[in-house]
Amino acid sequence: MNHSSNDPDSEPNEPLRYLSKDEVAALETELLSDYRFGQQQLIEIWGHACAVAIAKAFPLGTLAKKQPTVLVVCGPDQNGSVGLVCARHLRIFEYEPTIFYPKRSPQSLHQDFTVQCEKMDIPFLSYLPTEVQLINDAYNLVIDAILGPEADYTDVKEPYSSILATLKQIKIPIVSVDVPSGWNADEPGTDGINPEVLISLTVPKRCAASFLGKHFLVGRFLPYDIQKKYELNLPEYPGTDCLIQL
Repeated sequence: MNHSSNDPDSEPNEPLRYLSKDEVAALETELLSDYRFGQQQLIEIWGHACAVAIAKAFPLGTLAKKQPTVLVVCGPDQNGSVGLVCARHLRIFEYEPTIFYPKRSPQSLHQDFTVQCEKMDIPFLSYLPTEVQLINDAYNLVIDAILGPEADYTDVKEPYSSILATLKQIKIPIVSVDVPSGWNADEPGTDGINPEVLISLTVPKRCAASFLGKHFLVGRFLPYDIQKKYELNLPEYPGTDCLIQL
């Protein structure tokens, strides 16, 4: 594969780089401050692309249950908002998402995404059943948009530690957004949930290097100068697609 990401000056066939969480934080800060991307804009791009990736991995006609139900579990920070946007686009794509968002962020940015979902008549759960069979029976898959790369994986607080304990036991597929919740973003994961699909946002994180499931890279918008600076060697996306399976 020619790792050129459509940049005429890049070196072909260099391996894709997996970034540390410090590099990811620096790259995002640069996008927001120097390149004048907005946080809401980035979350929208990522959430939409996540929904496209999920529709690719689990097409409507192939779902096990009659209703195309999907449970989206959202954390308190940016990853949770990506989950909210993803749920809204899944609804547009004719899936039937339900959102579990136990600790809603007070930031107006996150509240905007919540209202957008409510206006689409997407239901919000008041609690997550601890009886795993209820989740297995009600949904085709679970989207883990709980903890992002910045989260302290050594000290996962309630309600998230209980949620992760439940998700470890479910039988239906899990799709993780950016980093499987509870994994150390900088190390290959062993403990924690075991997603079938991982969707890396913009660049893959180090923990994804050992991931054995289906791995998508989404978010095709990085300016070439940033790609060069971080020596990302992004793969060439097919056609005009916003995602690529690695």
